[in-house]
Amino acid sequence: MNQNPTIGLVSLGCPKALVDSERILTTLRAQGYNFSQSYEGADLVIVNTCGFLDSAKAESLEAIGEAINENGKVVVTGCLGTEEQLIRDTHPKVLAVSGPHQYEAVVEAVHSNLPPVHKPFEDLVPADGLRLTPRHYAYLKISEGCSNRCTFCIIPSIRGDLQSRPVASVLYEAERLVKAGVKEIMVISQDTSAYGQDIKYATSRFHKRDVEARFHNLCEELGELDAWVRLHYVYPYPHVDKTIPLMAEGKILPYLDIPFQHAAPNVLKAMRRPANQVKTADRIKLWRDICPDLAIRSTFIVGFPGETEDDFQQLLDWLDETQIDRLGAFQYEPVTGAVANEIEGVVPDEIKQDRYDRLMVKAQAISAERLRQKVGREIDVLIDDVAPEDNRALGRSQWDAPDIDGQVFIDDVQGVKPGDMVKVKLVDSDEYDLYGEPAQPEFVAKPAAE
Repeated sequence: MNQNPTIGLVSLGCPKALVDSERILTTLRAQGYNFSQSYEGADLVIVNTCGFLDSAKAESLEAIGEAINENGKVVVTGCLGTEEQLIRDTHPKVLAVSGPHQYEAVVEAVHSNLPPVHKPFEDLVPADGLRLTPRHYAYLKISEGCSNRCTFCIIPSIRGDLQSRPVASVLYEAERLVKAGVKEIMVISQDTSAYGQDIKYATSRFHKRDVEARFHNLCEELGELDAWVRLHYVYPYPHVDKTIPLMAEGKILPYLDIPFQHAAPNVLKAMRRPANQVKTADRIKLWRDICPDLAIRSTFIVGFPGETEDDFQQLLDWLDETQIDRLGAFQYEPVTGAVANEIEGVVPDEIKQDRYDRLMVKAQAISAERLRQKVGREIDVLIDDVAPEDNRALGRSQWDAPDIDGQVFIDDVQGVKPGDMVKVKLVDSDEYDLYGEPAQPEFVAKPAAE
């Protein structure tokens, strides 16, 4: 009997691209393909690329070249796939190129160059599909594309305008994930709080009731599931205010990932940022009055064309006022095709670096103080990893998303495994992480799914 062909995968970029990779793998697995974690064990390699920044494009081209050198048979997809000529000029040996969320084109390219040896069998994959994340958490993509036109961004030209999924489809997927043992669902899209705005008066039947395809309605429904629900890429539109009480009630996690990008009005205007209300700081205060446990994560760009020292100081002052819990920053980088390239007032690299350094010092101090205030509390922690030989476990609190935020280090713990939800007393903190111990002498964890 012929052995089933084996696929390798390199997935670059954001969690939205990771979800695309999961969908591709699920389809191919249902068709009889095996998978390898090394180039040597693969008959063909798929490279899912990122094309948001020029540096990301360079990384993607390098990954394609490495896959060709190591394996020889390479199919390219993802955001950089919209620049097929660039890819083929750089790597003429690639077998096929397709853009983001073009799943059928990827599968067809695999079939053409590495046919399956037997007919598909749907029972070859679990009901919830294949995932590239650990079993206890998963990303839930609720839409594709973005209808905003930020001057530094080319995502709409790559992924198109906002295309929301039907709400029943989203909810059934979330329900399946929880039934499969997922303890944390991370809601993602390009503009999560715009969910449903491209669908006029759309409702779907979900468990014999009508659910409207709107951000708040979706949050209400997800809050009924027995899992943590974490919201990413939320623009601070006014209707987000309605969702904060759900966090205060414990329905969804008290966590908002909001890409503010800046705080100075002049810079925000040049960026064409949506929802850049002057009184955003007042709204954040209102949110925290309603939900004191709310943690806000954000990203900021320093050195945007035209940014003055006064603009940058306004950003620092705004951070003092708002006390953003988690902060990531980027030095502005021109993106091929972005409108921002035409804005006058290029900021020299040495000034960008200086502002970046000062911003991160500010962010570190704010984070350290806000974490220090949590010491002494008892909280739930979701375990990600364990070191039995050291009686130590590594997990995350409700304020920590995987890979981008802090962690909780737990000492003197035994008998836990990834996916367990445990009660921890916080005993210490530093600039980014928390440290704890079992809340009770006889430590019992809520078990992970087998």
